[in-house]
Amino acid sequence: MASTSKTSTRAKPAARKSSARVSKSSYHHGNLREALVDAALALVEEKGPAGLTLRAAARKAGVSQAAPYRHFADKETLLAAVAEKGFHNMAAFMREACVPYKDDPLRRLNELGVSYVLFSVQHPNQFRVMFGPEVADKKKHADLHKAAQQTFSLLTQGIADYTGSGQAPAEIKTGKEAALAAWAIVHGLSSLIVDGQLEPIGIKKKDIEQVVRSVLASDQILQSKFVGS
Repeated sequence: MASTSKTSTRAKPAARKSSARVSKSSYHHGNLREALVDAALALVEEKGPAGLTLRAAARKAGVSQAAPYRHFADKETLLAAVAEKGFHNMAAFMREACVPYKDDPLRRLNELGVSYVLFSVQHPNQFRVMFGPEVADKKKHADLHKAAQQTFSLLTQGIADYTGSGQAPAEIKTGKEAALAAWAIVHGLSSLIVDGQLEPIGIKKKDIEQVVRSVLASDQILQSKFVGS
């Protein structure tokens, strides 16, 4: 009995040491960066870009104040990561909105525009980071620049699908010029709504989606009189 008890006592510290190794290993497999970006995104949603600091993100993520510097040199690089995630989220939201209309290229194009605006309205502070002055030069942050370009390419591809379907009028423009015209409209609408500029002219929040759909319902936005010849 004495021998069995001694063996059991020696085994317990070994089990605790193994558990500690597992925890340390998982910490160093990239979870810290993801946790900090998620924490920063939550802070931005709550308080806007001005409410984000590296220390606040560390507190939100439950890590030391020095931990963020392992992945982010300063607030701008952390905001760039938040903006990058915002573009990925927006692109996913836009793609999902198009799923029911795979056989209707014009409706799919309209849904791309509507979902762009709705995402911006639902996540106003995230929208402000994505297009704000804090990370205006996206080329300084390669992953952010790539994510922004991929989101814009959804509009370009949507227009190409529509014009290539045989359903579009001959005067519909194609390529980046048309995508720029479409982007100007959906982004302009988003900015007006996010900045509260529609309510003073009598458009209430509950009516916003219908207003956006009415504005985007016509393929006239892509015709030459809007984008030039």
